[in-house]
Amino acid sequence: MTALGILLVLVLLLVVFGLLFRLQILTSIFSGSSARDFGMSNRVNAVLMILFMVIGGAAFAWSFGDNFNKMNPPIASVHGHATERMFWTTMIIIGIVFVLTQVALFVYSYKYQHKEGRRAYFFPHNNKIEIIWTVIPAIVMAGLVFAGWKEWTRITGPAPKDSVVLEVMGKQFNWLVRYPGTDQKLGVVNYRLIDATNEFGFDLTDKSGLDDFIAGEIHVPKGHPVLLKIRSRDVLHAVYMPHFRVQMYAVPGMPTKFWFTPTKTTDEMRAQLGNPKFNYELACNQICGRGHFAMKLNIVVDEPDDYVAWYAQQKSFSEQNPDVLASFKQKEEKLVVKEAAAAVATPATKASL
Repeated sequence: MTALGILLVLVLLLVVFGLLFRLQILTSIFSGSSARDFGMSNRVNAVLMILFMVIGGAAFAWSFGDNFNKMNPPIASVHGHATERMFWTTMIIIGIVFVLTQVALFVYSYKYQHKEGRRAYFFPHNNKIEIIWTVIPAIVMAGLVFAGWKEWTRITGPAPKDSVVLEVMGKQFNWLVRYPGTDQKLGVVNYRLIDATNEFGFDLTDKSGLDDFIAGEIHVPKGHPVLLKIRSRDVLHAVYMPHFRVQMYAVPGMPTKFWFTPTKTTDEMRAQLGNPKFNYELACNQICGRGHFAMKLNIVVDEPDDYVAWYAQQKSFSEQNPDVLASFKQKEEKLVVKEAAAAVATPATKASL
């Protein structure tokens, strides 16, 4: 209540000051003098505009330089270099336009401050200027969009046939990761089968899913294409891997995908950064609820031989959950018996079934 009371007092003060200002104007009008005396305040404000531009610009440049490494982590994927070039090309173009616009805004505010006797020049239209500031931005934007579209279609298009395939599913508030087994085929999943044990919704009547396994962290081999199949179980999430320059939405009911090739192992990146505790990270950069902060998962980039060794140690979901597998087998046996009975039944028996 105290905060609400203070807020109400501030609002009432603003209203009172506004009314007093209006009364001053009305008093001037009734007294026959509505001319406003600007005094030194106009000159001071004009100078302050220039100071704000200079000090604010210097502070921005310092902040940008001081935090550059935090905003721009080392690249650890093949496509990341092309993405980085495209990003900074866009930023440079936008930055130049931004600086020119802001300088013009503040300098013109200073140069054309109020002076007695000065009148603004009425400039209704100029075809040449309209064409210039329409055609040039259109050409630049078309070039940027085309470059972005070309790179985007490459990394979201068909992955190489020998890619390592894994599925990432986001849910409030963690990530689930599934790998195919030795058959290299992800089995069928069904959201109706999701429960506390079967969080992915494995349908174990599909033989391709019997050897699929769930991992507590993502492992990928260095120098080998990796295809991420992405899903969401509830709300909009985002698969964000900053060092690999991977960003893709996890959308409920709409599977997405992204493929990349890692170029530096976790150990190599630790050595480069001088940080033995460094880990690649999968994070959600969409505000997906109160537990959004917890949506992180470690990514380990292994040497190919180490990845093969890790992969061989994993146990399938059906092996780790024999009760779930037994339940599916029981349902399948009942279905087979029912279908066999229906096949040999008389028309009257079929009707009863």
